[in-house]
Amino acid sequence: MKTMSDASEITFSNYGIYDLGDNLELLLPNTLIKFQRISDNAFSYFRENSEGQIIEKIIPVKSNDVKIELVPILPLNHPAKRTNYAFLKLDKEIHLGENSAASIFIQCPIEIGIFLIYGDSHEPLDWVTCNPLHSRFSLYGSPDTGTLCKYAEVSLATDYNDSISYVNGVMHIVIENTLSSAQTISKVIFPITENNLYYNDSKSILDGIKIIMKKRAAVNIAEVKPTLVDTEWTPAPAWDKSVESVHHMEMTLE
Repeated sequence: MKTMSDASEITFSNYGIYDLGDNLELLLPNTLIKFQRISDNAFSYFRENSEGQIIEKIIPVKSNDVKIELVPILPLNHPAKRTNYAFLKLDKEIHLGENSAASIFIQCPIEIGIFLIYGDSHEPLDWVTCNPLHSRFSLYGSPDTGTLCKYAEVSLATDYNDSISYVNGVMHIVIENTLSSAQTISKVIFPITENNLYYNDSKSILDGIKIIMKKRAAVNIAEVKPTLVDTEWTPAPAWDKSVESVHHMEMTLE
């Protein structure tokens, strides 16, 4: 397995669909993936990461026409699936005056999924993370009734081209402050399972979100809703279609 010490000689695998003929090797940052045919109707699967952790599987197949798709997926699986929510802490606060709006791009963590393709069916096989720092959790709200979220500290981006290969996608956020006082945004909490992913080579982007800060009764809240991105990039298949759909959420402004 190649190490990051000889990174100048490494060509990592792009996202996309690969024919699973006899043998296939995929290389990601700190991760090696191998498929090997062991019989007419079975493959072996091997995956090793930089910490020496190894996953091995046997994959029975029903036909010789088998493909795999390597794609970005939502950052919800490592170390275990516990929530549908993301808590993104911005590296720079966004200050909005009364009755004003802002349009920003941020980097958003991703994981990488490996799917088996049988005809029109995509079957999840395995997933990896290329940045263990994206494997943290945080609680939004009180210890008793708060929402458990996947947590990451993220940077502002210039546009979709700022995607960091295999580690971060880019998301567009529109923020509207309809309140009669200035507000500061330092974090975003939302159900990320409503956001689709798209890929091109080794880059990825996500559907965006719209945040509306407004008053409800005597409380200032932030309403968060997903927005579709207009792109010609390839849509990534959903890793887990069984998650409960949550079309928007509301946060109490601090």
